[in-house]
Amino acid sequence: MERSSASSKQELFERLAAVARAFAHGHRLELIELIAQAERCVEELAGRCGLSLANTSQHLQQLRRSGVIAARRQGKRVFYRLADPAVSALVAALGRLAERRNAEVQRIVAGYLRERDALTPLSREELLRRMRRGRVTLIDVRPPEEFAAGHIPGALNVPLNELRRRLGRLPRAKEIVAYCRGPYCVLAYEAVGILRGRGFKARRLEDGYPEWRAAGFAVAAPVAGAH
Repeated sequence: MERSSASSKQELFERLAAVARAFAHGHRLELIELIAQAERCVEELAGRCGLSLANTSQHLQQLRRSGVIAARRQGKRVFYRLADPAVSALVAALGRLAERRNAEVQRIVAGYLRERDALTPLSREELLRRMRRGRVTLIDVRPPEEFAAGHIPGALNVPLNELRRRLGRLPRAKEIVAYCRGPYCVLAYEAVGILRGRGFKARRLEDGYPEWRAAGFAVAAPVAGAH
């Protein structure tokens, strides 16, 4: 018997809901943020999130079953990556909606991030315009392995923990724009604070590398051998 359009539509919505449930946990969103930067194994992810190996593995398996992440085996280790850049775009859209419509999210973001930097961040489009004119220096303040796995073309890798000792190498004649893992990552906020405290003109990019890639902007290819 041919299925009705109503039943097919209902099944479609059920499948979409199953994917949505994969995002419905704070730890899984944190894991997605980390995996969006570079491939990582379960041991590294567990250490970065402060979770047990078993708990981390369970979250990863749920994300994998839902098609959110993919995996590859290398020897005895399994490395996880985003299945599609659209995952980052979806998480970013979720954040924007929550910030607009949820008072508790607004309160947390205002206290956790915005009090660190009241200036409006630079948009992706404006960054491109300024880079083409040679008006800014772009720095990626993520760890080197994340930068090596992919970054915005033209960016310099200046990890936050190295920023203070490398200030003398940064030009003071140009505005410095910093970016990191995403809109809820504090690395760029802290970098801008350090730079301004030393007399540099500095701004943040509006979000991070995963959102840049998900929006379809050009990215620098991963360095050979980086995972």
